[in-house]
Amino acid sequence: MNVTRRQFFRVCAAGLGGSSIAMMGFSPTAALAEVRTYKLARATETRNTCPYCSVACGILMYSIGDKSKNVHAEIMHIEGDPDHPVNRGALCPKGAGLLDFVHSPNRLKHPEVREAGSKEWKRISWDEAFTRIATLMKEDRDANFIAKNADGATVNRWLSTGFLAASASSNESGYITHKVIRSLGAIAFDNQARV
Repeated sequence: MNVTRRQFFRVCAAGLGGSSIAMMGFSPTAALAEVRTYKLARATETRNTCPYCSVACGILMYSIGDKSKNVHAEIMHIEGDPDHPVNRGALCPKGAGLLDFVHSPNRLKHPEVREAGSKEWKRISWDEAFTRIATLMKEDRDANFIAKNADGATVNRWLSTGFLAASASSNESGYITHKVIRSLGAIAFDNQARV
């Protein structure tokens, strides 16, 4: 589009004149003012810990739901916890994307097991999962527990199973986990508590 110098000045003058009239209160249409409600006003705030790494940043999760008996609340916003001593409200890119992780269709929400020799995973209940873990741990401990070493000294060791505690657990939870696992005789144990 070719615009001459004279046309350019006319357009600029019309724009300046129109904006000046609007600044003096002469608006061509009425402006409607409305107050929008804050999106977190009706939400329930829950403090939690980011599940990604062993830094254990604090997060605030906001959910919407009327808390009725059979109604599941839906998480609609996640942000860093400004009162948390580790991150003080800041989140890394993975932590900032937690809402996508929570609503991902690929997220595993129930325990699954793949039997020996099978190619398929099958869904089991939480009670079945805990019972299965406890049974397998007991069988392995009974088969591989070493009460005395070659010199006859009592060692009470269990070397065939290791345990890795949650990276986002608190020091207190790590201490209790440490006591339980060590009392079973397990040597291979690590806890990445950072809270």
